[in-house]
Amino acid sequence: MTVITPSTGTDPLTDLRAAVAGVVVRPGEPGFERAIPWNVAVPTDPYAVVFVESAADVAATLRIAARHGLTVGVNATGHGALPLDQGTVLVHTSALDGLEIDPQARTAKVGAGVKWQRVIEAAAPHGLAGLGGSAPDAGVVGFLTGCGIGPFVRTLGLSSDHVRSFELVTGQGDILHVTPASHAELFWGLRGGKATLGIVTSVEIDLLPISEFYGGALYFDGADAAAVFLAWRDWSLDLPEHANTSIALLHLPPLPEVPPPLAGKLTVAVRYASLADPETAEALIAPLRAVATPIIDAIAVMPYAAMGAIHADPVDPMPSFESATLLSEFNDTVLDTLLALAGPGSQSPQVVVEVRRFGGAMARPATHRSAFCHRDAGYHLFTVGVLAPPVAEHVAPHAASIMGAMAPWAIGELPNFNPGITPERISSCYDEDTLAWLSALAERHDPEGVLRAGQVVRITTPV
Repeated sequence: MTVITPSTGTDPLTDLRAAVAGVVVRPGEPGFERAIPWNVAVPTDPYAVVFVESAADVAATLRIAARHGLTVGVNATGHGALPLDQGTVLVHTSALDGLEIDPQARTAKVGAGVKWQRVIEAAAPHGLAGLGGSAPDAGVVGFLTGCGIGPFVRTLGLSSDHVRSFELVTGQGDILHVTPASHAELFWGLRGGKATLGIVTSVEIDLLPISEFYGGALYFDGADAAAVFLAWRDWSLDLPEHANTSIALLHLPPLPEVPPPLAGKLTVAVRYASLADPETAEALIAPLRAVATPIIDAIAVMPYAAMGAIHADPVDPMPSFESATLLSEFNDTVLDTLLALAGPGSQSPQVVVEVRRFGGAMARPATHRSAFCHRDAGYHLFTVGVLAPPVAEHVAPHAASIMGAMAPWAIGELPNFNPGITPERISSCYDEDTLAWLSALAERHDPEGVLRAGQVVRITTPV
């Protein structure tokens, strides 16, 4: 742990409880269980958890932590959680749950504790949509500070490209209103820098005039994996921008919430989402419907509020292990290698092995530059395994074997899909210039290093 400044002689817990309106708990005390992350495999043992109720609470927590030589981490929904130890105070933003929809301006002001599904449902009666991710149960702010790769990214670009402003508390405890015109350097870095530059307490975003889409998922038997993967790869090469897609090998457990045709065996899911008219969108997906006989065809016109059905990500907490990389291409060697490691007969312990197609609007520069560094990536590979018997000990080594085999085509990682805190993992999300600028901004706005906890870029990150 980095010693920041000498302690005042009082204990941090007393100071925190005297200074903030929110609840402050230590591990083992009632209420601490609210801070257990969605991924219950992540060790969470901070010095204390502060359930902040305002930006002022956040500012007070940061100042007190600095005074006592502690660092500060942040979480809201528990998605993307990282290990914390007794040298860190956890700011938990779940109580920052304000949400204001302005239908005329087509904007939403969203507190740091709000999840995407709530925004989506609040905007839907006005025929508007917020650009959430594939898991609407995740938090808005964490998703946007990692840039935001949603199911419509090829059509509408990064979700963070649609941010108007942030309310930010810096490591020094300053509360700032950050826009492209005010604190422009922070506006640049907050869209991609995660918690490097401070703790975001609210965000204002654009809402888009979208009420429905054509999409969902086709599910095929695992025996058809090779044919479906090859057809999907060739079909997606010249995909029009109105269409978005990914393909996944699934080995879902036999649980009550899993549809019986998918439970306990290998299947293949082709995810699809289009904002074209239904006839155009249906004609485009028709060739994949014909590759093999789907065991479930769940593609249709859907209300935007049902966008979570595209990926059908789980909601309940679980112990999981994730790994990911961006790929420059998805050629025959990549395809064959992936099927050999995770397809039929591989005995893969992964629950999900997904390849997502990028390009389209995502590849073009946004109106306002951001710290996102991989607009030219063609594909994204993502694996998820559940750390439960009898496969728990095999999940991480197997994921490593997949990522190792993909190394010749790997070109970096995305902040929101990168659960690592090592300098090497963090560096993989950025180019050299972006690393240098984020580090310099962090030193300027957090000179005492209070925010040196979790997924942050600092001067120690190798360039």
